[in-house]
Amino acid sequence: MSVLTRDEAQTRAQLIDVHRYTVALDLTTGDETFESRAAIQFTARAAGDTFVELKPALLRSVTLDGQPLDPHTLDQNRLALTGLTEGEHELRVDATMRYSRTGEGMHRFTDPTDGETYVYTQMFLEDVQRVFAVFDQPDLKAVFALSLTAPEGWTVLGNGIATDEGDGHWSIAPTPPISTYLVAVAAGPWHSVRTEHAGLPFGIHCRRSLAPHLDADADEILGITRACYDRYHEKFKEPYPFDSYDQAFVPEFNAGAMENPGLVTFRDEFVYRSAVTDTERQTRAMVIAHEMAHMWFGDLVTLTWWDDIWLNESFAEYMGYQTLTEATRYTDTWVAFGIDRKSWGYDADQRPSTHPVAPDPDAVPDTASAMLNFDGISYAKGASALRQLVAWLGEKDFLAGINTHFARHKFGNATLADFIDSLAASTDRDVHRWAEKWLRTSGVDTLTPAVGGNGSEAGWTLDVTQHGNRPHRIAVGAYDRDLVDPGQLTPRDRFEIDIPQQDGPTVRPGRRPDLVVLNDGDLSYAKVRLDDRSWATALDSLSAIPDPLTRAVVWNAARDMVRDGELAPTAYLDAARTHLPRESDLAVVQGVLAFAATQIADRYLGPDDRPAALATLTSICRALIRRTEDGNAPGLRLTAVRHFISAATQPDGIQDWLNSDSVPGGPELDPELRWRILYRLAVLGAVDDDAIAAELTRDPSATGREGAARCRAALPDGDAKAAAWDRMFRTDDLSNYLFTATAQGFWQPEQADLVRRYVPRFYTDAVELADRRGPAIAECAGRYAFPIHAADEESLRLGEECLSAADLLPALRRKLVDQLDDLRRALRVREG
Repeated sequence: MSVLTRDEAQTRAQLIDVHRYTVALDLTTGDETFESRAAIQFTARAAGDTFVELKPALLRSVTLDGQPLDPHTLDQNRLALTGLTEGEHELRVDATMRYSRTGEGMHRFTDPTDGETYVYTQMFLEDVQRVFAVFDQPDLKAVFALSLTAPEGWTVLGNGIATDEGDGHWSIAPTPPISTYLVAVAAGPWHSVRTEHAGLPFGIHCRRSLAPHLDADADEILGITRACYDRYHEKFKEPYPFDSYDQAFVPEFNAGAMENPGLVTFRDEFVYRSAVTDTERQTRAMVIAHEMAHMWFGDLVTLTWWDDIWLNESFAEYMGYQTLTEATRYTDTWVAFGIDRKSWGYDADQRPSTHPVAPDPDAVPDTASAMLNFDGISYAKGASALRQLVAWLGEKDFLAGINTHFARHKFGNATLADFIDSLAASTDRDVHRWAEKWLRTSGVDTLTPAVGGNGSEAGWTLDVTQHGNRPHRIAVGAYDRDLVDPGQLTPRDRFEIDIPQQDGPTVRPGRRPDLVVLNDGDLSYAKVRLDDRSWATALDSLSAIPDPLTRAVVWNAARDMVRDGELAPTAYLDAARTHLPRESDLAVVQGVLAFAATQIADRYLGPDDRPAALATLTSICRALIRRTEDGNAPGLRLTAVRHFISAATQPDGIQDWLNSDSVPGGPELDPELRWRILYRLAVLGAVDDDAIAAELTRDPSATGREGAARCRAALPDGDAKAAAWDRMFRTDDLSNYLFTATAQGFWQPEQADLVRRYVPRFYTDAVELADRRGPAIAECAGRYAFPIHAADEESLRLGEECLSAADLLPALRRKLVDQLDDLRRALRVREG
């Protein structure tokens, strides 16, 4: 399909102004396709030619101002509109469109639990063309009036209030002017919980089979929603701009959520069927806050072109964490951001595919390249940059600039220059220079301290070496060993410095501290190092640092040192074994265990060292399980149980848990834990297909089907591997979620010899798959089906040959570039 270039979008925006779409969708015509009729009112500012986009199964008819156009002139996804005269026009398009199984366009899903069917749209970035004809670019905003015909018993949701007209006919209230990618509908026999807040209808919705689980959490979800809504109205002068606020938890959703105005869609894993930790609940709450922030930044004011996607995502990311901290019980959200989310940005920013938070417009020449920038830089790094901006600018001036921006551009489009101009109008600081340094550059600065002082009370010095060139305003924490209990640390001083240090080393009174932490409070975006004495203190007393955010900063320093070859992976594991059994913050425990398991044990250590690493992980988890026997820390216990299962090297213990349907001392096994155990047993060769089938009978849900697919692909059997490979790469009937589950199960470090012959096959089969099935499955293949555990020179050679020889779909190419760079890093760490 043709991609839209930035030049084409600018030309079309100069020629036409789009006023209104009137769209009728008929969802009653079968399981494979639906009917789509669109009438588009637009104005041509001058005589000229342009085009409209759609991706139909059948284009039935097209008329322009009542005159028929030849449907056969459709070229891929473009229908030419030639000879337009200046003035008003109406385009009518009647087409049959295909349902999706990949989460693109109109996705259709049948719940295996009860046989009920649901559909929903995901129109981003250019998938609205899969649903109706459209002038598809973000700066051609218009009013959208949709009507739907749906099967009897279904409920329809949309951007505006939906009205049941009877006999399966539904109308959705017209929207204010919004961008094409933000249009949304969802239809099916939804289970709904409805309420009102601030005079608006609020609703949450899910599949009927998940109704008990949504009902159990409805008060929490709606409470978070109300709290964020109220807090945003305290921050923003512009009121919420739409007529209702629905949140639909939908199946097989590709993203975490999507900010459709008035109808936010979430992946329905956020409706928890099994026990979860409080950190996971906090993550769901953050996503709710993130998506609501988009109602202003993204929906009310929208980017002009996709080079400014950070304006949407960085803002919502920052506001989501900050507002959750201010308005809800989740007051330590920045700890989770620091230990987990921020590393996403750091990792992305050190790969060859890195880019500035706000790339040059020429670097995003078309929609295919734009899709590649939805990464840790646009989200986590951008949010970190905004957090640093607020620390430097002050929140009062920051919010004043934001409100100026909304007032100037509401229901319109804006650019980075517009945003910076709005901020500049509210402060005397040079925000244009700040933007050039922070938003227009790529890479991560590294800050290394040199601490002077001989132990006397004469004073100590701090000299920070900076590798990079961004200005930073950071806090420095100074800590001393407790005189009574040397294992404990006492905060002595916390002070702020500017980087680079303009007047030489900073001088502080008193003797040299035992621990000096740069970027204490994590308000900037930089890798930090510890001096030798501070690192020795951290190794002894890391878990005794009073503030969990400071502990997260130190753990991140250790993580970065491992990745950069400055700290042995086994030393990180030793630190984890020493301190995690005493760690009180759940997010820190989860972040450290996740890095230790997925990066150190699975990638950075070779096959001979992996068993010892897994033994260390099980030892840590066993200590945490013993510590939580009193029931006072269920989230910590659940985290330890999960990681104990995943690190097991012998089947007997976890098989006993499965047989008894409980962990001794709790928790009882819910579906998530049962599938987790069965998956590990499959990897170890301790179960067969009959056991997997029996578990699927016990749990026939969509999640159960994914669990069974993952387990079957993990069996250490040649026939099972061949069958899984064929399902992924030889047939096209797996949905996005079932493809992902199968891919997750296929590659196992314990089975390297068994799957070795599939490594070269990946590089040919993935290319063919991407060409057949498109960007969403290409992204899944590059992320989950990549032979991630084949950390050797031969795999690297094969990957580099693929990149150099093949004409790859951009989504797959980007994933391979990133995966191969991670592979190179793993090899460097192993060699070190």
